[in-house]
Amino acid sequence: MKSILMMALILLSASGVDAQSKNSQKATFGMGCFWCSEALFQRLNGVKEVRSGYEGGTVANPSYEDVCTGTTGHAEVIEVTYDPTKIKYEELLEVFWKSHDPTTLNRQGADVGTQYRSVVFYHTEEQKQIAEKYKKELNDTKAFDKPVVTAINKASSFYVAEGYHQDYFNKNSNKPYCRLVILPKMEKLEKVFKAKLKH
Repeated sequence: MKSILMMALILLSASGVDAQSKNSQKATFGMGCFWCSEALFQRLNGVKEVRSGYEGGTVANPSYEDVCTGTTGHAEVIEVTYDPTKIKYEELLEVFWKSHDPTTLNRQGADVGTQYRSVVFYHTEEQKQIAEKYKKELNDTKAFDKPVVTAINKASSFYVAEGYHQDYFNKNSNKPYCRLVILPKMEKLEKVFKAKLKH
């Protein structure tokens, strides 16, 4: 009797984990300055949370100053928690690829260095396959003037960036960088992805 009860509890907890993963998954993208990326993905319907941070490097607990040297191997990334019943991984990838230049190696505009590389960090084998297929289609159809150089890497340790980097655009929208660099990206998002945005 005791063993039957234990089995029932195990099954219940397993189904709870299963249900959790059905409406909450993670996606991680590097596409230049994480202030820009965070502001864009926060607007998408189905996105629950966006955290700016560092991933893909060799140093534990790097600071912003460490990452800016370009010597730690980390990229500035956003970790997106989303509800796949409201927005699919493919849709997140579409926003990712259309919201930065994936053909420039280790550079986005005036931001230069490996920390600004275009990269998808996949959390599951399915995400890897979807991202690789999508990238191949972009290159096969010559969607951009030059080949897409986005790296597709397995997710590794994610380090949350310092507090002042979180929710940056919403807190600092009047600053010159926000007005000159982030705002045009937000306006493009409004035009291209209007149907996918939160109301």
